[in-house]
Order: sequence, then structure tokens, then C-alpha cells
Amino acid sequence: MKNWLLAVGLLAIGGQALAAAKPCEELKSEIDAKLKAKGVSGYSLEVVDKGAAGSAKVVGTCDGGRKEIVYSRK
Repeated sequence: MKNWLLAVGLLAIGGQALAAAKPCEELKSEIDAKLKAKGVSGYSLEVVDKGAAGSAKVVGTCDGGRKEIVYSRK
């Protein structure tokens, strides 16, 4: 019985973490603000499907891991 309760508790915690994933535009704005605060210029951030980053650098994931935010220099 204790093992069952433990399993249910762990699944509930995992479900909350997945539901708490940030929306893509919110995360993109946060990353953009951090880059600007460091004085970085001449870049672009794009939201793409997971695995479609190509040669761009992945700097974040969003939408429950289905999308990636990629950084590339202009």
C-alpha cells in the first residue's frame, strides 16, 4: 500500500512539472532579455519544432519539450 501511494505521489509531481512548462514566447522573451543585459547584439531567436534547429544553437526548450528556441548570429 505504501509503495502504491509513493508511486501516485511521484506521478502527481511529474505531471505538475510537465504542466508548469513555460510558453515559448515567454521563455524567448526571458532569453532575449538576458542576452541584451550581457550586451549581445546581432542575433536572432526563433521558435522551431524539436529537431529542426539545423546549424543554429538550441538555447531553450518549451511547449512541453515539443519546441526549441534557437540562437543564430546575423
